[in-house]
Amino acid sequence: MPRISVKPTAEAGLLLKLVYRIAKRRYGAVPEPVTVAAHHPGLLRTSVVHELMAEKASTRLPVNVRDLAVYRVATRIGCSWCVDFGTMLQKHAGLDIDRLKQIDDYATSPAFTRPERLALALADAMSGETVTVTDEQIAELEAEFGRAGVVELTYQIALENSRARMNSALGIVDQGFTSGEACRVPLP
Repeated sequence: MPRISVKPTAEAGLLLKLVYRIAKRRYGAVPEPVTVAAHHPGLLRTSVVHELMAEKASTRLPVNVRDLAVYRVATRIGCSWCVDFGTMLQKHAGLDIDRLKQIDDYATSPAFTRPERLALALADAMSGETVTVTDEQIAELEAEFGRAGVVELTYQIALENSRARMNSALGIVDQGFTSGEACRVPLP
């Protein structure tokens, strides 16, 4: 149960009902962070627009690299909702979710490629108590992904830090997207 109650559909205005309907169609259930953010309509609108724009603009990196880095942030911050939702998104993207069990050993695990390891290391360096990113790390990432790729990766990692920290602070926990309890959207 989140620290701030969800806003039920019965209390939603016309625009919020539309947001809930679109989210439910897209994900199989309305994501709980949306129902909590609904208490502040201006920030909910801002968040929805921002998320859609960031999703549309993020085209430079391979999906597996971006999604693994975002997932790593969720595990580092300890956001069970983000881990649950992120696993579902990777599953729907056709990615190998079994290897997520080895995420803590990414540096040595053969389940991860060199580009994925570089991205995961950046996620670690950006998601601790202090940021520990080095010039050498950015240079190595730039050689692998190009400047636009590094900017996209850094942006997505920072965005997930924001999501995960907000969800954790508000007590939003896993919703059953991975288990299928919340997600009724069939696999593509």
